Amino acid sequence: MIEPLGPRVLIRPLEKETTTKSGIILPETAKEKPQQGVVEAIGTEEEMLTDLAVGDKVLFAKYTGSEIQVDGTTYLIMDEGEVLARIK
Repeated sequence: MIEPLGPRVLIRPLEKETTTKSGIILPETAKEKPQQGVVEAIGTEEEMLTDLAVGDKVLFAKYTGSEIQVDGTTYLIMDEGEVLARIK
């Protein structure tokens, strides 16, 4: 697994539905980038300013973070300050 360094978080983006309510299937090119995700790992706790924890569902800006692929799964690594809110 990846361990972020410093005040960074590793987030697994949550994909939006690929089918509309009326049953229309959206192609990859029509999908928007996700803005919600789940915290998979956090950096050095002593350097973190927030109390984010693994498993928190969060909201982030559309084009933030660095996208990486690990074992076929897409993750985002971003500074903790780029996380906008925790979803409860």
